[in-house]
Amino acid sequence: MFDSQCDLAALVYDRDQDPDQVLCDFATDLKARGYRAVGLVQLGYHCTDTPQLSAMLVHSGEELQLFQNLGTCSTGCRLDVGQLLDAGAQVACAIDQGADLVIVNRFGRQEREGKGLSYLVERALSADIPVVIAVPSHRFADWIRFADGMSVKLRCNRQALDAWWDAVSARNAGTIRLEHPTVCEAFK
Repeated sequence: MFDSQCDLAALVYDRDQDPDQVLCDFATDLKARGYRAVGLVQLGYHCTDTPQLSAMLVHSGEELQLFQNLGTCSTGCRLDVGQLLDAGAQVACAIDQGADLVIVNRFGRQEREGKGLSYLVERALSADIPVVIAVPSHRFADWIRFADGMSVKLRCNRQALDAWWDAVSARNAGTIRLEHPTVCEAFK
């Protein structure tokens, strides 16, 4: 099911794999090579003693808390959809400012229902910007339905991600710019 011509990639992971570190390292390397990756990467999900669900905006490095604190008597945490949507708005703004790649942290329950950050996938693809999204293996069938089968399935490792990016960026070499104009340059 590998089609390097597809600008939409699912980084499919199992419970014992860490797509967050793979995506974080990938975004850092792209930036060092002069590309502008925008998006959100989850930094951890720990609903034990101290509820934490945080993510990082890859284009700014800003860390955001995405959990709803349910109080001291709760035994877990819950995603704060409002904070997730605020993060999504920041990513959408970054897409509008120009991007070479969009990273979406997860295809979760919200996205499966057409909510959450699912609109960022369409927004990026409509602007001819490639997208990579972390998809848990148990939700891959839902992902295929969401993407109408138009997606590359990648193993959760850098080799697969790098091979996809090399193919996509080579094909899009005419549209991907290594330098982005400043706002002042754009209005000259």
